[in-house]
Amino acid sequence: MAPAFAARLKDIASIEGVRQNQLSGYGLVAGLNGTGDSQQAIFTVQSVLNMLRRRGLTLNINPRQLQIKNVAAVSVTAALPAFARQGNHIDAQVSSLGDAKSLQGGTLLTTPLFGPDGQVYAVAQGPVSLGGGFSTHAAGASAQKSHPTAAFLAGGALVEREVPVTLGAEGVLTLALHQPDFTTAGRVAAAVNDTLGRPAARPVDAGTIAVELGAASEAEAVATATAIEHVEVTPDTAARVILNERTGTVIIGSDVHIMPIAIAHGSLNITVKTDFGVSQPAPFSQGQTVVVPDTTLKVEEGARQNLVLLRPGVNLGDLVSGLNALGVTPQDLIAILQAIQTAGALQAELEIM
Repeated sequence: MAPAFAARLKDIASIEGVRQNQLSGYGLVAGLNGTGDSQQAIFTVQSVLNMLRRRGLTLNINPRQLQIKNVAAVSVTAALPAFARQGNHIDAQVSSLGDAKSLQGGTLLTTPLFGPDGQVYAVAQGPVSLGGGFSTHAAGASAQKSHPTAAFLAGGALVEREVPVTLGAEGVLTLALHQPDFTTAGRVAAAVNDTLGRPAARPVDAGTIAVELGAASEAEAVATATAIEHVEVTPDTAARVILNERTGTVIIGSDVHIMPIAIAHGSLNITVKTDFGVSQPAPFSQGQTVVVPDTTLKVEEGARQNLVLLRPGVNLGDLVSGLNALGVTPQDLIAILQAIQTAGALQAELEIM
């Protein structure tokens, strides 16, 4: 039977060297219905002239006198997966670089995608999709849905160059945890050894586990990776409380405990209201009519709360139940947790976003 809260090894760790590679390129989206870059985006006009020149057509014209409203300059990005082969299709993202209003209905012209080493690894081309977004304008009115200047190119990039991946270099398969933790690393090593039936795995540090292979070959590395990727391990996490004051979001980990502490919480409602009155001068006084602001401040204190005593080693459920007994809101809960940490009673890491 799998242990409670267990996760597959392939979901909490990756094999060193097996990773995505970021690609990017500069291109043009054509076929827009007058929603492309304006004359102010001079680099778009220059790009069109350069493209025509490469096709054998030279225009002796000042770029600032040329208006191309059906074309937009874009940045094209993609992630090249590990083990991608020549001829595979990958997705790409298209983002406007100029002042185009919308990329709806456009077609990306042939765009080479470069890696960090300056080599071309893929070529993107094809119709772009806004994913249900649109932007329309009329006299005195406009309507917009989603983000019309960013689009998606589904399977529109063709892989031209492969990235070599070497597995099992020097007879060792290295696993990298997504969330480094010494306890989790030890559990992974023990679970891998139980599966392989030999002491092959050992934790190198909090985020790395080295697995000794029976033979220094890629075939052995693939066989070992296949055998251990479905091993189930219960990852250990640090006690953490995450607060987002902008949205009022509070996330409390299951291992959060607090020391004995008494809590009393009462809320204040502060209302600042400004009314504007008119001061009218007397007839024939040669005075001026002025607007006089009348500001009032109102402070109301909520109902008095009783002290709530939280016992030693209170866990997540007890903590939430005790705070709910006070009728606190998420914003109140944020203030209470910050006060508990200041008092030194919170046995967890408090992270404020």
